[in-house]
Amino acid sequence: MKIGIIGTGYVGLPTGVGLAELGNDVVCIDREHSKIDRLKAGQLTLFEEGLAELFAKNTASGRLKFTTSMKEGVESADVVLIAVGTPPHPVTKEADMKYIHAAATELAEYLTGYTVVATKSTVPVGTGDDVETLIRKKNPTADFDVVSLPEFLREGFAVHDFFHPDRIVIGANNERACNVIKKLYQPFEGEVPILCVNRRSSETIKYASNAFLAMKIHYINEMADFCEKTGADIYEVAKGMGLDQRIGKAFLRPGPGFGGSCFPKDTNAMAYMGRQNGVNMSLIEAVIAGNEQRKMQMAERITATVKDIPNAKIAVWGLAFKNGTDDCRESPAIYIVNGLIDSGAAICAYDPKAMENAQHILSDKISYAPDMYKAAEGADVLAILTEWEDFKAADLLRLKQVMRTPQIVDLRNMLSPEDAESAGFAYHRIGRK
Repeated sequence: MKIGIIGTGYVGLPTGVGLAELGNDVVCIDREHSKIDRLKAGQLTLFEEGLAELFAKNTASGRLKFTTSMKEGVESADVVLIAVGTPPHPVTKEADMKYIHAAATELAEYLTGYTVVATKSTVPVGTGDDVETLIRKKNPTADFDVVSLPEFLREGFAVHDFFHPDRIVIGANNERACNVIKKLYQPFEGEVPILCVNRRSSETIKYASNAFLAMKIHYINEMADFCEKTGADIYEVAKGMGLDQRIGKAFLRPGPGFGGSCFPKDTNAMAYMGRQNGVNMSLIEAVIAGNEQRKMQMAERITATVKDIPNAKIAVWGLAFKNGTDDCRESPAIYIVNGLIDSGAAICAYDPKAMENAQHILSDKISYAPDMYKAAEGADVLAILTEWEDFKAADLLRLKQVMRTPQIVDLRNMLSPEDAESAGFAYHRIGRK
């Protein structure tokens, strides 16, 4: 099939690469000329595990192309995917739909033949109706349908998740449109549940899923605090909980709070939609507030270890919001680092993939190191904020030699407490007294 994808971010680009790998002819469209120039030159504009190899393979084969021209990407396409950003409004926190609306209005002019226009971005309930109205207004004679096609790709694992989805949800108001999307995902037929629902149900499924997962993360973080006070071990508690099939073991790892481009944005948007519709989303509202407090509390844990040390230096390992990605949007690590800056301590940070993105946010408020041991030189405490595997394999004896004060605050529970203490560290972790 011929596919046009509007947007080359963390959703659009992995999806484009994946669909090309399945044998489709894909054209990715982006207004940002510098980004398209880099992609045409064979340079990835974001990091995702496993993406580089498939990107190179499919650009070389000609199945994956890039353009700034909406006409080139949309004309003659069987399916057009809208995968542009829906950032939160700075005041209301509702999803900002200007990029979706602009894409729908612009693409309308170039529709030829029957085309399915699919919203891949996470959008408020009713967006499909708006997109349909905008296209019909611009091009009254166009033969098209609008469907909701929510993405469930985890950042850091997007390539894996594209080829191993746990479900494919299609929000279509007629069978014709649903069948086109089923054809697109035919390679997964019989292997993966393909759920065809009405468009508004599909738009709700994405928000309901992310809000529930965010609640699960915040719940286990609160239980971790409880375990620290009572002498229980959060990992033993989580294992016992996860064996209950009604609960499941996923998202029961304690940490500094959730972040990234999805959970904070989607919980806020869901809460806003609840208020707009007169529905009390009390659980979601509590999770949003609690997650903000969580990050502040984590910063305070770190600064408490150096409060009596003059001219303290704090080493930070990890700036991305999670491992496997270079994305720093709404990263708990960035939030915590800002809290550390406010304490007056000197900060030196290292992240294996997210240094460039972090520098765009933090600028020269902190210093940056070329590796994790350089970041720790002369430090009075090491804070581990992102769960990169490199950190788990750290040489603790070497680390102790370069630090001024042997203290570790491990907010991802990456290290063995026994190994850290044997190496001479005062070791603080999450969910264990």
